Amino acid sequence: MTVMLDQSRVEQFMGQVITDAAAAISGLTVALGDRLGLYEAMAGAGPLTSTELAGRTALVERYVREWLACQVAGGYVEHDPADQTYTLPDEHAAVLADPLAPTYLAGAFLLLHAAYATEEALLEAFRTGAGVGWDAHPESLFTGTAKFFRPGYLANILGDHGWLAALDGVEDKLIAGASVADLGCGFGYSTLLMAEAFPASRFVGFDYHRPSIEAARALATDAGVGDRVRFEVASAHDFPGTGYDLLTCYDCLHDMGDPGGAAAHARAAVAEDGTWMIVEPNASENLADTVGNPIARLFTAASVAICLPAAMAQGGPVALGNHAGEDAVRDLVTEAGWSRWRRATETPVNRVYEARP
Repeated sequence: MTVMLDQSRVEQFMGQVITDAAAAISGLTVALGDRLGLYEAMAGAGPLTSTELAGRTALVERYVREWLACQVAGGYVEHDPADQTYTLPDEHAAVLADPLAPTYLAGAFLLLHAAYATEEALLEAFRTGAGVGWDAHPESLFTGTAKFFRPGYLANILGDHGWLAALDGVEDKLIAGASVADLGCGFGYSTLLMAEAFPASRFVGFDYHRPSIEAARALATDAGVGDRVRFEVASAHDFPGTGYDLLTCYDCLHDMGDPGGAAAHARAAVAEDGTWMIVEPNASENLADTVGNPIARLFTAASVAICLPAAMAQGGPVALGNHAGEDAVRDLVTEAGWSRWRRATETPVNRVYEARP
């Protein structure tokens, strides 16, 4: 049987794949621009020649000129052929040049190194059902993840319309003085933000990944909040302590091999009038909702390369992936003994759930 192809559809899809391939390899140049300080050097500087930019960054001009050509082709940088200058528009600088800006996204491209570096391990995982543990990735995964999520936390955790404010009565407890455990804290940016905002409360960040905890401890020292925050190596299934007024999980419950077990341990650790805030990606379990949605595509790709393999490596009973959806997360939380559940708020990137004993 001969299949008759619609050549216009073939050519249209070829164009889509070429666009994707161009974006994929160009992502490396974005990571380079971020790590080498090229975007930062261009921010607010106006038109620069490749020689001037190379001088500002102490880099080799020939490489800088080639990098600029790619940035121009991608529409990241503007080029004036009359005087051979290059400009990073202020609006682009807000996304590429300032790691503390809520609009900063360049950190996402640092994850590419980690994702591609584990390709061989992922091939084996697909064939055997094994996993690729968080600690099996190169260091770029940990720094890239922290750098990617930090702007969103800066923009959304605090404030009158922030995630904590969306929880029933939690901010009042934090102002008065509460006991808080941040589970799966990574580099501790979320923990430190809360500790800086609520000096009367006491915070502890837990993560099973020792290098991340060591990084968090260094950041806490730099921030000068050692009197009210500490970081300890422990998993969400065995972290110490009870009577916590607030437990938080920022973008990490789906990475656990036994999220139900973590939910049960959290239930035993929280105060009877306490709260568990669970922040998860705003990604739908309905595949029809993901078509043409770049945020959904970003999350599902990360789930294939990072989230699902991390959960599978732990050998637990459930590997959610990062787009399991609200129903799946709510079911495992309520089965673990939590009696109240609601979606407190959401952004285009995250959903925030509130669980109560």
